Amino acid sequence: MGCGKCSAICPAAAYYPYDPRLVCTLVERNDEQTLEELLSSDTIWQCGMCMSCKTRCPRGNTPGLLIMALRKASTLLGFFDRSELGRQQKLLLNVIGKNLVNTGYCVSVDLVEPTYHPEQGPIWQWIHTNRKPLLEKLDTGYGKVGSGALRNLSTDDMGELDRIFEVTGGYQFMKMIDESDFLTSKPADQAESTMNLSDGN
Repeated sequence: MGCGKCSAICPAAAYYPYDPRLVCTLVERNDEQTLEELLSSDTIWQCGMCMSCKTRCPRGNTPGLLIMALRKASTLLGFFDRSELGRQQKLLLNVIGKNLVNTGYCVSVDLVEPTYHPEQGPIWQWIHTNRKPLLEKLDTGYGKVGSGALRNLSTDDMGELDRIFEVTGGYQFMKMIDESDFLTSKPADQAESTMNLSDGN
């Protein structure tokens, strides 16, 4: 490996000092100190996981999959906490992860609160404020039991999701990222950011 086609096509390389070819080279060296430095750095978190590298590699290698493995190793070893981008895993867990566990949705119209996402602009503010009548007109299933992308998930569905996280080790992995047990105790500020489909607010 070393032609650099993965680095040439990589969108992340245009924004970060990121080079998928270099990451592969460092891993191939099999030097423990180099690997620990890599697992402790922002580098492995700069990849956007677009997998453009896979489409260009003449040898069929996928640096993006290597990055996935490195991220998991970094998390399992606790090295992710040493880098600024790695620590963002805690933020993602506390927003997307908690929402998924508590509601069955990663992101929805209820969860993208304009106060916390001003970059969405005034149109999003209007949609968020008027979401209940708007989504009823669009017949999305919003706030109802049954079918539709924004329906209330049944107790059975939420139970199945819970079992999936339990059986696959998802809960254990989440605890490695953030040791605070959000699964048994929901902080007061989480109550507002968690979706409540029963009243449409």
